[in-house]
Amino acid sequence: MIRLISIVIGLGFTLVVLIAFGTGLANVISDGQFKEATVESVFHEHAHGPEGGFSFEGALGTWDKQQLQRGYQVYKEVCSACHSLNYVAIRDLGQLGYSEAQVKAEAASWQVPGIDPATGEATTRPGLPTDHFPSPYPNNVAAAAANNNAVPPDLSLITKARHNGPNYVYSLLTGFEEQPAELLEQFPDAKTPAGLYFNPYFANLNLAMAPPLNSDGQVTYAEGNPEPTISQMSADVAAFLTWTAEPKLVKRKQTGWAVLGFLLFATVLAYLSKIQVWSSLKKRDDD
Repeated sequence: MIRLISIVIGLGFTLVVLIAFGTGLANVISDGQFKEATVESVFHEHAHGPEGGFSFEGALGTWDKQQLQRGYQVYKEVCSACHSLNYVAIRDLGQLGYSEAQVKAEAASWQVPGIDPATGEATTRPGLPTDHFPSPYPNNVAAAAANNNAVPPDLSLITKARHNGPNYVYSLLTGFEEQPAELLEQFPDAKTPAGLYFNPYFANLNLAMAPPLNSDGQVTYAEGNPEPTISQMSADVAAFLTWTAEPKLVKRKQTGWAVLGFLLFATVLAYLSKIQVWSSLKKRDDD
């Protein structure tokens, strides 16, 4: 009787697995070759990083603080005109290698919302290290009005909010181009609307943001840094935005290696203890 029940239960599990496999296969087929092609599915491209990748990639990756400082410069001089960093405090720049005096100077270069102590009216004041980076717009209505009804997203966590975030940011910034002729031949109704810009790395291929980095040398780097080409500036700001989203990324990797080392040591220790504990019983069995 028990054997019969076991067989029935096993057949039931097998049936469930077969149903799940069949459902999954049907979904793959319906989403694949039998699904009608769209302009997005044909011309959308997967994100890629700069040549040589980023220094923080891989199990042993580390921050390139010079690159992060250059990325902050690109954000400040270009991106901050439209995008905020609401979740990043100015004092966090100390983690990039800036001295305390430099952080204070950087904070003072930003104008943040404040209150006039004499009248109580809203005003602006020089920033303090404890302030967060200010938004360029007072609210989303003003942001939309200034950007073709599109609200620029906050960039604090953008590389975590997008798949393959660092490479996505890099590809998007370097991916603006004229709409391919073959796209219009295959999809005549898919012409990029006026006021939008074609970018194959964006989900629907057209976005309201104009190319923010449109010429080499748009940002002037200090002596000793790489040439500020569009590709270099894009890589630098992508690295900086990875840091804003995951400032403990490198430390987490280092902690992971320490944990793995401890687990390996504990495993060897447990194995040696097992041999020691059972050795006397093994000798007794041999006797």
